[in-house]
Amino acid sequence: MMSYHPSVRWVLDTNVVVAGLRSPRGASAELLRGALRREYTPVLSVAMVLEYEAVCCDPRHRMESGLRERQVHEVIDALCAVCDHVESRYQWRPQLRDPNDEMVLEAAINGKADALVTFNAKDFGAAQSRFGISILSPADALRRIRTART
Repeated sequence: MMSYHPSVRWVLDTNVVVAGLRSPRGASAELLRGALRREYTPVLSVAMVLEYEAVCCDPRHRMESGLRERQVHEVIDALCAVCDHVESRYQWRPQLRDPNDEMVLEAAINGKADALVTFNAKDFGAAQSRFGISILSPADALRRIRTART
């Protein structure tokens, strides 16, 4: 069985990480597991990790996921252990309406990501054509992994 090449670089929007923690059987959760199996390289900035922690540790999300705060931190720490950490050397802002989306786009640009995985493709507007970064849904990203496995 062939595994997905770890040189493929994807940025996971915070909504994908939240969904992965809240629904362990969904495409987002499988993408988190795929990152830990090194089927692709997640690209992260410090700002994104801080947002992951703040949003994922929100009591509403933790209650829905059934995870304790310590467990959420363990998942995020595990992602950090396999990711490519990028620094924002140049801020491309403003490109988008939402400042939190700007930080995700910056990580993708500075990290030379192949794709940005999100549930909100429309929020990234013309970023795909302007910067050459594919915008994928979690289901589309998972299909790419599964196709590469066969």
